[in-house]
Amino acid sequence: MKIGIMGGTFDPIHNAHIIIPRYAKEQFSLDKVIFMPGGNPPHKPDVLDKRLRYEMTRIGVGGEFETSSYEVDKEEYSYTLRTLEYLKAKYPNDELFFIIGEDSLNDIGKWYRPKDILSLCTLLVFPRAASGELAETIKKTKLSLGGKIFAMNAPLFGLSSSEIRERLRNGKSIRHMVPDAVLEYIEKNNLYKG
Repeated sequence: MKIGIMGGTFDPIHNAHIIIPRYAKEQFSLDKVIFMPGGNPPHKPDVLDKRLRYEMTRIGVGGEFETSSYEVDKEEYSYTLRTLEYLKAKYPNDELFFIIGEDSLNDIGKWYRPKDILSLCTLLVFPRAASGELAETIKKTKLSLGGKIFAMNAPLFGLSSSEIRERLRNGKSIRHMVPDAVLEYIEKNNLYKG
């Protein structure tokens, strides 16, 4: 099987998070995609409680994709390498494809043991900027770290979780930015309100 992994803090999950793996699935013939909400991401200390983020992700993807609580169930920091090692042990005969944004690829050299990450999976990178520099960034990353890295042919989305949180803090609508079920969950639990 070809398994896609969509990692992130999902604080909150939004529609671009769901559209991007659809493109990955089509372009790279993935058999399934697993959403992996970060439990305790070392680079983002001020995130919403991990259980709330996991629940929003689970209801946001509906039955279209799987959601794993592996990182959420751990107390220690969530490192991509550890998650990939866990998935490789769980799916020893399958191929792993880690879906990341262009911004994450720019920072991957700062991640925990990036060469080991690239030895365990193929990176599928979606564009985050209109600069057209993604192909060059992929080339440089392959030269310095090795591994298999492919650009995704996906549209640019000007949607971010930080913008959604900001809109909610300011009492603005986020309708059509997040799945309806996620909007209901945010409203019901009074999340992100100042």
